[in-house]
Amino acid sequence: MSPVVRLLDLRETSLDAAEVLSAVEDPAAGGVNLFVGAVRDHDGGEDVDHLDYSAHPTALDRMRAVAEEVAAEYDVLALAAVHRIGHLEIGDVAVVVAASAAHRGQAYDASRALIDRLKATTPIWKHQVFADGRDEWVGTP
Repeated sequence: MSPVVRLLDLRETSLDAAEVLSAVEDPAAGGVNLFVGAVRDHDGGEDVDHLDYSAHPTALDRMRAVAEEVAAEYDVLALAAVHRIGHLEIGDVAVVVAASAAHRGQAYDASRALIDRLKATTPIWKHQVFADGRDEWVGTP
């Protein structure tokens, strides 16, 4: 992991946004952007009961590759990302990403690229269970 990519993990335990924020602290940072993704109570007009996230054994390696790509492409001081796996209830934090940079625009751009690319390319799958008992898999190949 490069010195710019300071924290990457997959966890079955609750995520702490303060930990991720702390990982990207830097005295040269004029901008820090933190994104927290939480489990919402609806999707597509349907009431959601809970989610279960599963990760392929290569998911952490893919997270690392994405973070390194973003670090190389954007002028950032630090990046961090942690994603939850396992059973999550409504309101639980599913993912936290952060970026620090000399200026706010760079931090915003890098953190957006990081979360968007992680969601698009990391083999983490969401099993969504609706209030009426129906379910669906999201993000599966």
